[in-house]
Amino acid sequence: MLLTGATGYIASQLLPVFRERYDLRLIDVRTTDASGQPVPGAQIVNLLEDADDTLRAHFEGVDAVVHLGYYRPAHLGVTGAGKSYLDERPNVDMAERVYRHALDANVRRVVVASSNHAADWYEPLLHARQLDVIGPEDLPKSDNYYGWAKIAYEALGFTYASGAFGRKLGVVQVRIGAPREIDASNFENKPAEYKRDLGAYISARDLQQLFVRSLETEPIEDQWRVPFQIFYGVSDNTRAFWSIANARRIIGYDPEDDSEVRYAADVQRLLIGPAHKGRLGAT
Repeated sequence: MLLTGATGYIASQLLPVFRERYDLRLIDVRTTDASGQPVPGAQIVNLLEDADDTLRAHFEGVDAVVHLGYYRPAHLGVTGAGKSYLDERPNVDMAERVYRHALDANVRRVVVASSNHAADWYEPLLHARQLDVIGPEDLPKSDNYYGWAKIAYEALGFTYASGAFGRKLGVVQVRIGAPREIDASNFENKPAEYKRDLGAYISARDLQQLFVRSLETEPIEDQWRVPFQIFYGVSDNTRAFWSIANARRIIGYDPEDDSEVRYAADVQRLLIGPAHKGRLGAT
């Protein structure tokens, strides 16, 4: 299996299980993680700048690709305001090169780290309780360039899965929620923000399971026989507002964690009482 973005944060959560299950090729623009520690096996490969002949060799002979690679402009965060079209466009270009090389190398499946931000336009409606839940079947909508880029390379992935380029490439998009442990001290007197993170939370072991099942489950075809799926990357959270029903049904995703249980003491202190009603919203 080929893993792009192999020195990043999401890769650090997946690699312990991936190393046990797969023969890996690890590529990234660096060989160390964010703390400066070497990532064993990582090779320097630039998916945006390297020649096609150079990239081709990394895709040849692999059964699957997990694409975690992400281009982040200097001095800008991953999400949030201040990003332009040109800041995010390289990520769409990178996805195109991954899909194209995977197709040409006869790779069976590509699993891509998308984001819940592909549908983040809905969040104000969810937290105002005008909607209860959003799932992959709902039209993706975003009001920022980060989310737009996710939508763009999800749509591009469907084009490759459809068989438009000669064969159907299996593609899974994982719209990752909040893949970090929740520090309640960051949410004092911020009930809406805390509820949001509780709803979007995914534990490391649930993230690992979701990616492994996205890689290994056969078949993944939709009702039109297109091997393309979008799954939300969240745990079995009491306060969830993204649906994982299709992931349960199609790949047997069976998350083990619930943020309401994992952080029960913090939830009791910050959210339980007459002033805090409902699983979402400001109160």
